[in-house]
Amino acid sequence: MADSAPPRPTIRKLPADVVNRIAAGEVVERPAAAVKELVENALDAGARSIAIAIEEGGLKRITIEDDGCGLSADDLLIALERHATSKLVPDTEGRVDLLNIYTMGFRGEALPSIASVSRMRIVSRASGEDAAEIFSDAGRLDGPRPAAFTGRSETGTRIDVNDLFHATPARLKFMRGERAEAMAVTDAVKRLAMANPEVAFSLESNGRSLFRYPAEGPGDAGRLKRLGAIMGRDFSDNAVAVDATREGVRLSGFAGLPTLNRGNAQMQFLFVNGRPVKDRMLTGVVRAAYQDFLARDRHPMAALFVDLDPEGVDVNVHPAKTEVRFRDAGGVRGLMISALRHALAAAGHRASTTVAGFALGKARAEPAPQAGFLWQAPQPGGYVQRPAMPPQGYAARQVEEDGASAPFAPRGYVPDYVPDQGAPGAKVETGPMPAPGMLGEYPLGAARAQVHETYIIAQTADGIVIVDQHAAHERLVYEAMKRQMAEGGVRRQALLIPDIVELSEDEAHRVCARAEELAALGLEIEPFGPGAIAVRATPALFGEMDAAGLIRDLADDFAEYEAGLTLSERFEEVMGNMACRSSIRAGRRLNADEMNALLRQMEATPHSGQCNHGRPTYVELKLADIERLFGRRG
Repeated sequence: MADSAPPRPTIRKLPADVVNRIAAGEVVERPAAAVKELVENALDAGARSIAIAIEEGGLKRITIEDDGCGLSADDLLIALERHATSKLVPDTEGRVDLLNIYTMGFRGEALPSIASVSRMRIVSRASGEDAAEIFSDAGRLDGPRPAAFTGRSETGTRIDVNDLFHATPARLKFMRGERAEAMAVTDAVKRLAMANPEVAFSLESNGRSLFRYPAEGPGDAGRLKRLGAIMGRDFSDNAVAVDATREGVRLSGFAGLPTLNRGNAQMQFLFVNGRPVKDRMLTGVVRAAYQDFLARDRHPMAALFVDLDPEGVDVNVHPAKTEVRFRDAGGVRGLMISALRHALAAAGHRASTTVAGFALGKARAEPAPQAGFLWQAPQPGGYVQRPAMPPQGYAARQVEEDGASAPFAPRGYVPDYVPDQGAPGAKVETGPMPAPGMLGEYPLGAARAQVHETYIIAQTADGIVIVDQHAAHERLVYEAMKRQMAEGGVRRQALLIPDIVELSEDEAHRVCARAEELAALGLEIEPFGPGAIAVRATPALFGEMDAAGLIRDLADDFAEYEAGLTLSERFEEVMGNMACRSSIRAGRRLNADEMNALLRQMEATPHSGQCNHGRPTYVELKLADIERLFGRRG
């Protein structure tokens, strides 16, 4: 038996250069990672200006120049040794606390790892020292020796990394191409620039300047200016400030209005103690905070900064330091959701300026009417022909319509509207024209017309507002439901004759299983034999409604939910869908009192600038913008 045993392998210690190349595979998987590590070193050195230049996506050359504290000749030699760092200071007993990290770097792996797979040159000058340089070719060192330092300041460091991965050519096969690698470098530098607005950053690629960000002033103003430079002016113009503290954890930053959204989550950024991190929690937190306002396939823009005691977060999760682990993840998540919701509530009925910009971009000035062209003016009996140009002093005659059977109630009650038999198109309601000075009292102005029985036109002090009546009322009904839920439940109105809804047995069972939860939302149901449901009461907010259609839609919704998922966990979505299906529909005619009541409710209701699916409820056009459309202003 002994003769058949396999030979015992010999355990050997790996050579230092092999160890460094293994480490490089973890720390420096692509040029962007090398740039990130080197820029973080510059930030830890106190740099206030960092210039980055790359060639061929960083594979041919990476140059980082900073004005930090610099390194002495002795420091240069030690810095290229693995696990040598100035950022972890042992206590009197020689112990190092890895849970008390205040710097960007701390592992002492970046420089030796990059040096082991490239040709590196470092030139540096510390205060009171002569400049020195050191070379490394795949980890083989040459120097240090005296050098000429041509930096822009008295102290600083310049690092040249040439032929990255030349010592590990197999790694080059996994690179994604020059353009993709350059984009990854750009993204890494921009994230660091967002976290450090007081530092100037510049990036060049193949001799072409990609961006140059000057150092910004302190405080939120400087941070927002830097964020606007990176995320776009639309973000800086349509972002709300976020600032909240709970149990030693502070969340600050800016979040975009819901109407400023994207098709993916690429414009959502999280920073923990100044460190850019990619955390799956962020996507879930932002989705939870915006779930009242956005469709599931739309994503808001946000840059959020979490600051807490270093002992409350573990940054030593991965060598790349892009992942963190919170000691109290649930507390941080709750703080982020509540802070975002509070900031969005403070925005009131505000909608993003991009909505108006998009509308103006779509608008085009029409050519002047030709002689003999006839235009139509609405009259009680229909349309009448008018001359191409109205007579001097002519104004569209105000017409009183009998479109609605009841005025718009202040709490969101939707009356049963009688279809109007008058002519389609624009109509001008009765009512005196408010004095121009009074319009400033109403941000959304005074209603002047309803067009296509869908959009309300209102005049403001310096322009017009176009309101989507269904989207606006959907938000108002939803917010009213939320208020009533907070007060103990949505008020119901009993039906004199119950509505019987025919469903499949499975659908009926799914809906009846949630009868108690639906009752809290104002919808009272009970089984009515196999495959049928009796609706005995509906939410009073909805007035007359299609109860059968709502029940069928809810049955479809419940079929998509996970087994055992309570309605309270999908509360906002279900309630939002109920509000959507029961709000004023396009095609309903409103009179002047109803339109103005809707505008006043919007002004007094949080989040009324967007419906429950993230679409804008109104577009505001300034008079100056309208004049440009007609060539009256340059």
